[in-house]
Amino acid sequence: MTIVHRVLYPEPISSLEEYLARGGGVGLEAALSKTPEEIIAELEASGLRGRGGAGFPTGRKWRTVRDYAAADRRSSIVVNGAEGEPGTFKDRTILRTSPYPVLEGALIAARALDADWIAVAMKRSFVAEVARVRAAIEEVKAAGWADGIRLETFEGPGEYLYGEETALLETIDGRYPFPRVAPPFRRGDVEVVESAADASSHSGLSAHVEMAGPGGDTDVPPTLVDNVETLANVARILGRGAAWFRTEGTEQSPGTIVCTVTGSVQRAGVGEVIMGTPLREVIEAIGGGARPGHRIKAVLSGVSSAILTEDQLDTPVSYEGMAAVGSGLGSAGFQVFDDHDDIAAVAAGVSRFLAVESCGQCVPCKVDGIALSQLLADLSRSQVTEAEFAKIGRLASTVGERARCSLATQHQDVIGSILERFGPELRAHVGRYGDGAVEPLLVAELADIQGDVAVLDERHRDKQPDWSFGDEYSGKVPAERFGDHRHPLPLDDA
Repeated sequence: MTIVHRVLYPEPISSLEEYLARGGGVGLEAALSKTPEEIIAELEASGLRGRGGAGFPTGRKWRTVRDYAAADRRSSIVVNGAEGEPGTFKDRTILRTSPYPVLEGALIAARALDADWIAVAMKRSFVAEVARVRAAIEEVKAAGWADGIRLETFEGPGEYLYGEETALLETIDGRYPFPRVAPPFRRGDVEVVESAADASSHSGLSAHVEMAGPGGDTDVPPTLVDNVETLANVARILGRGAAWFRTEGTEQSPGTIVCTVTGSVQRAGVGEVIMGTPLREVIEAIGGGARPGHRIKAVLSGVSSAILTEDQLDTPVSYEGMAAVGSGLGSAGFQVFDDHDDIAAVAAGVSRFLAVESCGQCVPCKVDGIALSQLLADLSRSQVTEAEFAKIGRLASTVGERARCSLATQHQDVIGSILERFGPELRAHVGRYGDGAVEPLLVAELADIQGDVAVLDERHRDKQPDWSFGDEYSGKVPAERFGDHRHPLPLDDA
């Protein structure tokens, strides 16, 4: 299998001039000659699905936003570049290589949805990506692409939930990244505030984003939130047509997908493959396959879906293929584990990450999550009894109750699948009291991929469940600690 290059260029594009010379800009030019209805219809025909995790049909999402447009106020576009899924580095790789198709896609969205404001939302820790996007924005403005549109970056905190749509909009509004209950469309009334205080707390940008209630308010325009990779596909679809986009991939998952492969492989890396490619081939093409003398026994797709076992390595990398084996494609960040890795340590690492990153608005998610992560940490160290092992299963079944976002159900799905598929390996730790103990695996956001080596965010080892980095946990959950207050300082420093 060969790596393909529809979205991810083989070499970095250094300037807008170079991007144009290599065929860029054709999508925006085509969009300007089409009506909004024609643009959305082309996207619907292409079958493009969101590359941020859920795989929702992009054309349908755009149409829904347009259907709820306000009569007297224009909509807004948020590019979700708040990449924080463990094992995933594809959006940052796209932005580092060439941010131009992402900006072009966002400008096409603005044309289709009559938006006059676009924000590219990233984490303030993404220093290289922020600088790259800012420079590209200045080029795009100078070329006249963004005339009549306010186009800028937004830098947010390092929290995992910052990437969730409603939490992202809350953060843009100056509040903490706590998910909100809202309908599929997100209504946002964007008002840029120029005060020095707001500029200080929002990296030069402040916006009021009003979340929709159950009934909605048609006088408040919706905000479209789309992932970096999703928008990077839009320009070529408009430039070459929906039929061209469907020449690769499957009927339900057309096109390509940018995957990240890390863990127990010969090399960490990011590469673009055709949808429907077997997972085994993806791991071999991007990661070089298993380490010499070892065999792959498990793969996690981020920390969002059920674990895959050795006999499922030929599963097609597509939305329907992963769903057929009871898992999910997520953001195509594949963490690989071999016969040298202890799955108890993997489970403990995943559980700790999700328990810490939970905001605490839903009690089972935080309270049961913390208890579950502590028991799994003790299990990996061979310090649990039979009764405690049984409690792990009970907590895994309750942690997702009454959840308002997907984090809790992710916790339930991943740990539940590990208990189901690797039960004997986990049970082997029970009652051994230190004999054969292993420390929980560090599961955290990728800080970088340097050469062939994945660099994890080591700070997460010290992160407390209240989102602080102190020596002791305060006992408060983030929702209790911060409430609905606006944050005067970057959250990472709280």
